[in-house]
Amino acid sequence: MTNITSFHLDVLKEIGNIGAAHAATALSGLLNTKIDMRVPAVEMVSFEEMVERGGGAEQVVAGTYLQIDGDAEGGMFFILPIEQANRFIRRLIHDEHFDLQKQNNLELGVSAMQELGNILSGSYLSALSDFTGLKIYPTPPALSVDMFGAIISFGLIELSQISDHVIVIDTSIFEETMTEDEQVNGHFFLLPNPESFKAIFKALGVS
Repeated sequence: MTNITSFHLDVLKEIGNIGAAHAATALSGLLNTKIDMRVPAVEMVSFEEMVERGGGAEQVVAGTYLQIDGDAEGGMFFILPIEQANRFIRRLIHDEHFDLQKQNNLELGVSAMQELGNILSGSYLSALSDFTGLKIYPTPPALSVDMFGAIISFGLIELSQISDHVIVIDTSIFEETMTEDEQVNGHFFLLPNPESFKAIFKALGVS
């Protein structure tokens, strides 16, 4: 992991922007409005910095997690602050009173959030697979609404035995008419095992 340079991260960022373009098309269809997405930054951070990115260990968030199998193994989280998750779901299910922390229309809202995680994670992994030629198989995303520290501990237990860093992929989702405060700003946390990184960059022709 320590051999990953800014050039490697730029490669992952470019792939992320291609995946974001595909995800924006899918979201535009779901919401019946033009959606834009971008990946402003991709960084490698320590577990401690990862917690800071999520707003702190006690910050309540909505998080989807999926396992990655195939030629590149690992896991991926998509994390949204709870209010931003609620804002997106309200738009999708046309319920201005929906709240992930309450019981109103919960099953439909959970399904909508899982679909968002599936579209975003799937688009990124699909772009990664297309560029590398590697076979990458994500599992269906599982949703959790809890403190950030509790959610990520699930994915870090196994990874912490072989590494102490993760890849953070910042993601912004917005409509043209939105103000900056209304944008949905989330984070992907990519947790491939070190051997998977070697396979990915080898396939990309990056030593």
